[in-house]
Amino acid sequence: MERVLAETLLSQSPDPRVLLRALCRGEASAERVETLRFLLQRLEDAEERGGGGDAGALPEAAREVAAGFLVPLLRGLRGRPAGGPDPDLPPRDSRRVLRAATAALRSCARLAGGPQLAAALAEEALRDLVAGGPAAGAEAAVEVLAAVGPCLRPREDGPLLERVTQAALALALGADGERDEAGPAEDTAELAAGRLLPALGQCGGAALRAVWAGLVAAGAPSGPGRVGPRLLVLSALAERLLPEPGADRGPGADEEVPDARRCGRFWRTVQAGLARAPDALTRKRARYLLQRAVEVSAERGAPCACGPREGTGPSLFWWSEKKKDELLKFWENYILIMETLEGNQIHVIKPVLPKLNSLFEYAVSEENGCWLFHPSWHMCIYKRMFESENKILTKEGVIHFLELYETKSLPFAPEFSEFIIGPLMDALSESSLYSRSPGQLIGSGSPLGLKLQKFLVTYVSLLPEEIKSSFLLKFIQKMTSRHWCAIPILFLSKALANVPRCKALGIEGLLALRDVLQRTMITHQVLLRGAAQCYLLQTAMNLVDVEKVTLSDVSTFLMSLRQEESLGRGTSLWTELCDWLRVNESCFGRASACSPTGLPETPSLNAYVKNLVQEYITLPAGETGEDCFMPDWLEAKLVAMMVLLAVDVEGMKTQYSEKRRTQNVLRIFLDPLLDSLLKLGTNAYMPVLRADRCLQLLLKLLRTCMLTGSGARDDEVFTLLQSFAMSATESVSDFILRRLTMNELSSVSDLDRCRLYLMVLTELINTHLKVGWKRGNPIWRVISPLKNASIRHLQEIDSGQEPTLAGQIQRVVSMAALATVCEAVDQKPELQLDSLEPGPTERFLASLPLNHTLQKPHPEEHSSFSEDSAASQGWGKVVAQYIHDQWVCLSFLLRKYHTLIPSSEGDVPDPVLPAVQMPARTLQSALGALTVLPSDQVLPVFHCMKVLVPKLLTSSESLCVESVDTAWKIICALSNTQLIFWSNLKAFVQFVFDTKVLTIAAKIKGQAYFKIKEIMYKMIEMSAIKTGVFNTLISYCCKSWIVSASDVSQVSLSSAKNYSELILEACIFGTVFRRDQRLIQDVQTYIENLGHDCAANTVIENTKREDHYVRICAVKFLCLLHGSNMSHKLFMEDLAIKLLDKDESVSKSRTRYYVNSQQHRLKNRVWQTLLVLFPSFDQNFLNRIIDKIFQAGFINNQASIKYFIEWIIILILHKFPQFLLKFWDCFSYGEENLKTSICTFLSVLSHLDIITQNIPEKKPVLKQALVIVLQWSFSHNFSIRLYALAALKKVWSMCKALCVEELEALTSVIESSLNQVENMPGTGNAKKNWQRIQEHFFFANFHPVQDYCLETIFYILPRLSGLVEDEWIAIGKFTRFTDIPSDAGFQWYLSPAHLCELKPGDWAQQDVGSHSGEADSQSEWTDVQKKIIPWKNNAPDLDLELVFQDRVAKLGKSISRLIVVASLIDKPTNLGGLCRTCEVFGASALVLGSLQCVGDKQFQGLSVSAEQWLPLVEVKPPQLIDFLQQKKTEGYTVIGVEQTAKSVDLTQYSFPERSLLLLGNEREGIPANLIQQLDVCVEIPQQGIIRSLNVHVSGALLIWEYTRQQLLRHGGAES
Repeated sequence: MERVLAETLLSQSPDPRVLLRALCRGEASAERVETLRFLLQRLEDAEERGGGGDAGALPEAAREVAAGFLVPLLRGLRGRPAGGPDPDLPPRDSRRVLRAATAALRSCARLAGGPQLAAALAEEALRDLVAGGPAAGAEAAVEVLAAVGPCLRPREDGPLLERVTQAALALALGADGERDEAGPAEDTAELAAGRLLPALGQCGGAALRAVWAGLVAAGAPSGPGRVGPRLLVLSALAERLLPEPGADRGPGADEEVPDARRCGRFWRTVQAGLARAPDALTRKRARYLLQRAVEVSAERGAPCACGPREGTGPSLFWWSEKKKDELLKFWENYILIMETLEGNQIHVIKPVLPKLNSLFEYAVSEENGCWLFHPSWHMCIYKRMFESENKILTKEGVIHFLELYETKSLPFAPEFSEFIIGPLMDALSESSLYSRSPGQLIGSGSPLGLKLQKFLVTYVSLLPEEIKSSFLLKFIQKMTSRHWCAIPILFLSKALANVPRCKALGIEGLLALRDVLQRTMITHQVLLRGAAQCYLLQTAMNLVDVEKVTLSDVSTFLMSLRQEESLGRGTSLWTELCDWLRVNESCFGRASACSPTGLPETPSLNAYVKNLVQEYITLPAGETGEDCFMPDWLEAKLVAMMVLLAVDVEGMKTQYSEKRRTQNVLRIFLDPLLDSLLKLGTNAYMPVLRADRCLQLLLKLLRTCMLTGSGARDDEVFTLLQSFAMSATESVSDFILRRLTMNELSSVSDLDRCRLYLMVLTELINTHLKVGWKRGNPIWRVISPLKNASIRHLQEIDSGQEPTLAGQIQRVVSMAALATVCEAVDQKPELQLDSLEPGPTERFLASLPLNHTLQKPHPEEHSSFSEDSAASQGWGKVVAQYIHDQWVCLSFLLRKYHTLIPSSEGDVPDPVLPAVQMPARTLQSALGALTVLPSDQVLPVFHCMKVLVPKLLTSSESLCVESVDTAWKIICALSNTQLIFWSNLKAFVQFVFDTKVLTIAAKIKGQAYFKIKEIMYKMIEMSAIKTGVFNTLISYCCKSWIVSASDVSQVSLSSAKNYSELILEACIFGTVFRRDQRLIQDVQTYIENLGHDCAANTVIENTKREDHYVRICAVKFLCLLHGSNMSHKLFMEDLAIKLLDKDESVSKSRTRYYVNSQQHRLKNRVWQTLLVLFPSFDQNFLNRIIDKIFQAGFINNQASIKYFIEWIIILILHKFPQFLLKFWDCFSYGEENLKTSICTFLSVLSHLDIITQNIPEKKPVLKQALVIVLQWSFSHNFSIRLYALAALKKVWSMCKALCVEELEALTSVIESSLNQVENMPGTGNAKKNWQRIQEHFFFANFHPVQDYCLETIFYILPRLSGLVEDEWIAIGKFTRFTDIPSDAGFQWYLSPAHLCELKPGDWAQQDVGSHSGEADSQSEWTDVQKKIIPWKNNAPDLDLELVFQDRVAKLGKSISRLIVVASLIDKPTNLGGLCRTCEVFGASALVLGSLQCVGDKQFQGLSVSAEQWLPLVEVKPPQLIDFLQQKKTEGYTVIGVEQTAKSVDLTQYSFPERSLLLLGNEREGIPANLIQQLDVCVEIPQQGIIRSLNVHVSGALLIWEYTRQQLLRHGGAES
């Protein structure tokens, strides 16, 4: 059109100059400038053809247009600020004017006849571009340069061209991705890359070389954001930088124009774009460049190679005509994989992954086993998968990479090692990748973790020896480079621990392992952290080259391990470490200088340890003063651990020789220590620091030496240590007594020493008690003076003087000493020094002012500044410790004299022990203490409350309630403090849920009762967030209710019956964990299943805080109850009623109820508990609840619930046959109530032989059962028929066995029916389902009476019924939970072996919902359905063909001859979906029962406007018969979508061109009268359990099959 317009204008004006001048006058509108552009282009074309007219006039006119109109116009555009309004042009026309003006300017430059104009315009535009004006000016400058750049001459204008190229490249690359967001500058950069640089490329090799030099000089991109600009430039110049396919460039052309294929930096940029680019467009450009390079290479055929990165190995890219087919195949698969990964959908990507295997096959030479393709290409694919947002795809990529070496032998490549330490480990840091595979049992281990272990073992073993050390070091250092989650670090550590032994790591590697221990595992779960420590120690033993490390290095590394979590003495890990030290003892390296301890290193372990002890005892010069701070505990820990390791190593050496050698070695090590300890009591001048160090070492030795394994009693080393400690007891105890009582501790820092002395004293007491307490031993002689001196110090009064720091510190020390004595006496009654009557000590402690805060002392004149500042900063802690110790003493008094506590204040007028005999005042003080003490110091207050609250609950209920409420607030505040939470929670539970408290509260039914109930539910609620809280509560309550009695059957549950809700909640407790929480639990279970193979399991106590243990505790409690005990019986009956009410409330809940939902799990737990309680039910109680049980059977339930309900009904009828009458009544409910539940009751009849075992006269029962079963065998619903036939088979076999004569008349009918079912022809779904139901465990293997046990209830049946593994409770957990003893008849816990061996099948009981359709019909049965509806006979008065043709003509689209009749369908959603399907596949019409449904929102939501493009016809259901007959006369074949005895398989049916498809109703299918009108019935073959498809889905399948067949026919006819 533009050309015609230009010709018209030129024909009207013979002189083009006049026309040009006319166009240049007036407003510079977009239309005017565009007209000028195409007129100039028309003149330019005519000039090239030689028909331009006056040769001198046109160039002059062109220069005039350029100088007078276009250049001023463009200057105006360049000067306009970014985003600012143009006074002459509307904003939306600015871009049009700019493009048209620059195009016109290019034509002017060409028409001008000389290079001067183009060069001048380029110079001016370049100045504007370099000057960095407004964004709009830069854009205009770029457009001008793009227009006139091709007019520049490569040689004459070479410098200018080079400057323009450099400026364009700088603008295109911009800040290389450093811009934070898109804007005008980025638009200009893209414009420079997309328009200016390709235009400059037309100038020839000089411009291209300048661009290439700029790109190469920029180097490889260093970040994902820097890749995009480079790839934008490269893709814009791809046709220039990559030689055109088939072009003959001639000799020397390669020197003129660069070939990007030969440049390594080009390929590294492409790889960066493929793997690291954050946006899809950049990745697409990278794929385009790769594909173009391959096409160019294939077209040209000439050899081409790009050098490798480091001079060795394969080229990044190469081409050879000889290998053309292999190369094309490799790159075709490669690009296909990269394109598929863009979809980010695993179901699309997974089928393509085998092609990745073929890439490796192509990449490795079969001849010499070397890489043919650079392995970095393969790494790009994995990087792309690892960085996917789809974690499933990431996991698939990681697993695929880890499986490489399982099937392939790949040559070594440095890129692999770099990739493993970089992207692979980054991907492995994602915890979710380690989840279990579907169907994998809990605790069986992470598949990815196991593959990682196998991969690392294989890969490291294949590494060259010179590479192995550096790789492993970098691998471990990578583990320290970030904060790893617990699960990844665990499996990485486990993989490292399994690497075969090799001398790969030196001191640097050992330090890296220590960094992993110290940096990355601070916040991890205890068990996972302990297991990781075990594996890292095994890694060190396997990989460290002992000749490169010293014993000092090893001991420092061992200090990073937590002995209470991993390296406990007596564990398998300790033994393994001892054996490693024994084997390598003489191989450890020597230090070039002195060790950190100041002694020269020696390779002998014994010599090293001896020197270590000696140096530890010997003080460094200048550290003997009294004012020294406490020594570091880590030194004592290190020395103690190394001493015990050396002794155990020596024990291994002398295992079969002289045992006395162990004693001698230990004595050699500890002689310096023992010598110092023996002098403590007599040498008053021994430096305090040395004494402290000796006591620290003694304490660490005694505690570290404790064996955690099973052989603790036979430990010779521990016995020797005890004897050493006892030999020094007198000296040590005298020293401690002196230090604690003689005012030698006078500063705040001395309180740490006080704690040390008291810990040593407690340890010595325990040691003497273990060996055997003897009256008159040194400890005995120390305790009494210590107690008296402490009381004396506390009684001193400063006569009104200001308290001194030393005096106050002595008070704190004295109170701490008294608290230690009280705790020791409380735990060990043998230490009781006084009579049971209150003595002076007791009177003093009971009279102390409670919560008395020590006055802060004023600084003394001679005290140092450091002491003053320490006292001022830490005095609050000092006071808190003082009050804490005071309450420790008081709790001891209250327990000792609890019989003296009155029930109210007024009972004791002159109390001897005020704190004991005035309990209300004491409890009030306890409340005050809770507000004063920090949370970690409240434990003794809780202990006091445990004694006081039961005494005061009746008389001072409000005070007790306040105490309980305050204590609960403290517990809530502590919930995030792992170290002290559990001990405080346990103490809280012990005083709030004490049996006496519960009994009294229930009796008075006051505030306390409701407060306890409130806290109970709050604790259950807290358990959903903090696992284990409910465990503490239920375990304590159950134990306190029954375990304390010798005969459980005699225990009264009078207090428990008021709190049966607690047992109820425990029986149904269990949270649905988040995915990450479930993963942690899975991995913890995996570690626990490793047993003693993982030392962490031995060292770390199993706290049994899993949710399962709540239910286990409750169930074991219930198992201990006896029906013969009336209180037990009433308790269980009350619980059973509440369980049934709970089930009913869950069933009525509006919460979504689906498989494994919380609702499903709750109901499952309810019925499991009812089964446990069943043996205690008698007939009278069952009379009360039998209706509720039967009613539960009528509810639409999940499979596992159905099994439990059927099981308990069978057990009831077996034990109490008199309930059979009520059971028969269940079959007489209305059909609407039965169609979703009748299968439950029919399943019960399948076990009629067990039900009738206790019935002497079985014939009446069999008759009744047979009548019911036969009735339901003729149901129109397939599932009901299936269950009825299964029951019929059982009942009839019993009838034949008993020879019931009255039923002989039915023999032939029943036998023929059963035979027909058994011998159904073909392999249809009906036959398959009949086989499945007979093989199903509930009918074939399960015996409701013999299989009644806990294992079946809680593990086997949930497993076989498809419940999620979270609900399976293995019987081993019942045995491991020892808080509640097992029932005497524990054997009933276990299940017979045959059920345990079964696997879940592919068939499960399903309730028949309202959407179930009919299933397979059997041969020789009538080809009708049951329900007949009377129809009217009014045919629609419509010329349907005319209507169809008219609508089709209006729509202008091709259609088929298929009519879809949906008049029987009710739901708008199904009709809307069908409308859309019919339109998509070109059906000629959709027939509806009413056109009013088209306006329904649900219809429109599914049809998405298809009703506007598809002919719709209304035919009401009563008119269908006439409509079908009419269509038959028109040549249509009427096809029904229905399963009948004569139906044809869809895969075998050939649709006629004129086909009418009749679809049935969602619920009833096609009525019988319409089936008779059908020419054929077509059914869809099915493989699953569900017996029908949604009607829309069924229709869509047949519509597509019709369309497919018609397409094939028309395609064959055309060919």
